[in-house]
Amino acid sequence: MGVLRDARKAVKIGRDLLANRRARGELSQRLSKLPPLEPGKYKIAVYFADGQVNMYQIRQWYKPLEELARTWPVVVLSRGATAATKLFEESPLPVAYVRTVVSLEQTLAEQDIRIVFYVNQNTKNFQMFRYGQRWHVFINHGESDKMYMTTNQFKAYDYSLVAGDAALARLRKVLWDYDFDKRAIKIGRPQADHYSGELPYTPDERTVVLYAPTWEGDRRSAAYGSIASHGVSLVRALLATGTHRVIYRPHPRSGVVDHAYGAANREIIAMIAAANSADPMAQHVHDNGSELGWQLSSADVAVVDISAMVYDRLASGKPLMITRPVDPEAKIDLGGYLSACEWLPADEAGEIVRHTDRLLHDPDAVGRLAEWVTRYFGDTTPGAATARFHAAVQQLMDKWDEFSALHAGDDEQQITASGTPEPAVSGRAGGSAQPTGDTGEDDDELS
Repeated sequence: MGVLRDARKAVKIGRDLLANRRARGELSQRLSKLPPLEPGKYKIAVYFADGQVNMYQIRQWYKPLEELARTWPVVVLSRGATAATKLFEESPLPVAYVRTVVSLEQTLAEQDIRIVFYVNQNTKNFQMFRYGQRWHVFINHGESDKMYMTTNQFKAYDYSLVAGDAALARLRKVLWDYDFDKRAIKIGRPQADHYSGELPYTPDERTVVLYAPTWEGDRRSAAYGSIASHGVSLVRALLATGTHRVIYRPHPRSGVVDHAYGAANREIIAMIAAANSADPMAQHVHDNGSELGWQLSSADVAVVDISAMVYDRLASGKPLMITRPVDPEAKIDLGGYLSACEWLPADEAGEIVRHTDRLLHDPDAVGRLAEWVTRYFGDTTPGAATARFHAAVQQLMDKWDEFSALHAGDDEQQITASGTPEPAVSGRAGGSAQPTGDTGEDDDELS
């Protein structure tokens, strides 16, 4: 098994290396045609050091940031070739491709970046932390009770934007000697103000069930994925009724670690295709699109794993169930919503129809859900979270002005690029050209 696992890893590394080379070639052609970024224009940067596989982490911020950019111009700093290639294709925000530290410093020297947002805990974030005289702000890529949400890495940032009271309560348990009143700012879930997308089916009398499992995880303590343990039985039962419509939205990383998990994912996809062939009116959906919104708002019931999807759905105020992990080592925070949620054990996955009927006709369950929505997200009135997000940014900009005036007599921190890098270039999704010297890091994480 060890030899087979090593062989698969070697194949994956080889594929990633080829993808990086192809992406670099495409980038070189694109960058040569793009005009320079306008000097001094951008006040906010989103630092993204991951590859294409984790694009979902930044995609969910596109619309909130696009709206914010009407007040404070925003640019995305992409360190990886595969991610930058995808960002060029789809980002509504300008993008600077800064593969090396030299090109990163060149872009910082040319722009007036006062706030840097981070959507994940990539180790390359540490390279960006070296640059002071700006606020480094963690905005994450969702709200959940996963172990990831209580990491001590929060302390590395000047500030963190969190969803609400539940996030603060969770963090207070693990972040010792942390000034929550100063460094943690509640904003709710601004993405919920931008749910959109056209339905890929025609609404009818069918009960729509969203099944959105997470990936298998890379360690037992984070083994929350349910595709292999729950998914096949769950989807098979729903497809068999003739009165349900399944929206299957697996995590894009499903199967990257566990081959059997990937096989179960493929089995579900094949089952959905077969069901649609047998009954075209069923219009079951295998959703692998980048847009998230219509799935959450259109489904009558959602079944999700312990992940940010729990809280994306929670914000809608509509019924949901959470799959109970089968690995006894999986860490579950029972101090929040998971202490009172509707659990779906693996041995009851085949009884999902009975469970969905109960949730849809239980007024007490709906009332409990509303209380938890407020605890996690505060005021969910349309537009309220966006207003809090913009107010938080304004607060940080005002604080930047305050400290800038306070240190006006200090020697200015020099951010200059060594060597002779080419100027940054942009467009609708432009980028910083690669300097001639290879003084930075590899494009993407290959492990």
